[in-house]
Amino acid sequence: MLTLPFFKELAESKSILIAGAGGGFDIFAGLPLYFALKDKGVDVHLANLSFSFGHGEITGKYLTKDLVEVTARSKGNEYYFPEGYLSRWFARKREEQSLYCFRPAGPQTLLASYRALQNHLKFDTIILVDGGIDSILRGDEKRIGTPVEDMSSISAVSQLVVERKFLTCLGFGAETDVSHAHALETISKLIEDNAYLGALALTTEMPEVKRFMEAVHFVFDEMRGYESVICSSVVAALEGKHGDHHKTKRTIGSKLWINPLMQIYWFFRLEGIVRNVPYLPQISNAESLDQVRAVIKQHRDCITVRETFDRLCSAECE
Repeated sequence: MLTLPFFKELAESKSILIAGAGGGFDIFAGLPLYFALKDKGVDVHLANLSFSFGHGEITGKYLTKDLVEVTARSKGNEYYFPEGYLSRWFARKREEQSLYCFRPAGPQTLLASYRALQNHLKFDTIILVDGGIDSILRGDEKRIGTPVEDMSSISAVSQLVVERKFLTCLGFGAETDVSHAHALETISKLIEDNAYLGALALTTEMPEVKRFMEAVHFVFDEMRGYESVICSSVVAALEGKHGDHHKTKRTIGSKLWINPLMQIYWFFRLEGIVRNVPYLPQISNAESLDQVRAVIKQHRDCITVRETFDRLCSAECE
């Protein structure tokens, strides 16, 4: 009980890459884990599928045309550059920490970027991080969130030759376009398939969580109007808020379900996620996100979507 299976499987890791899978602020969901591993003396690196590319030029060292090393000195869009502002937060803490940004693309293009980064950093373990839970969904749930970028990252990393591969999710319930009752059912399938490696509840007493919240607040202050809905929901849950509580003006007009489940890390073996998503083989050779999007749409058009719920699940849980 005192050691999660996930951390047992990390024990032999010499160098770890924590990478945001779905773009935006996903890498922030990996920060508590990053701080905990770093404090133990583990060699840890940060990367993110970056929407910042869509907001203008990013300055920094380009390992490929689709992969740039962002530091505190990098420049990007003044209003939308979460990786740059996070690097500046690290610099304020007198810690030089690069963030490697992947240009959003299909699995084959992303795979080339991951290979270049692996050659550069020599990591033997990769942990994909998702803010929310849509990255684990099979595709037959009633609502599946925004899976295109997540599945591109999962497909790319599944093809990467690296010793250990994992997926972790933080922010259960924060997505308004996901059927969370179905997500719980999908987690049960992953447990049955031996892909589940435990869960860990974050609390504000943890020093790693305090630093996570400080980093989030710093970047939010620099990006007013572009705050992350997922991160703001997780922070609200950590602060003890519940129900339809709005921490950012971006969510005004929608109904939120802030709850303690948002504070939980869920850990999975990546190969189990891959086995559980039927359409992943069809996107493995895709080079663009449009190709991935078309495959997912075609898959949804050809299947029977799950409609029944356990009666114990409330309408809010849906």
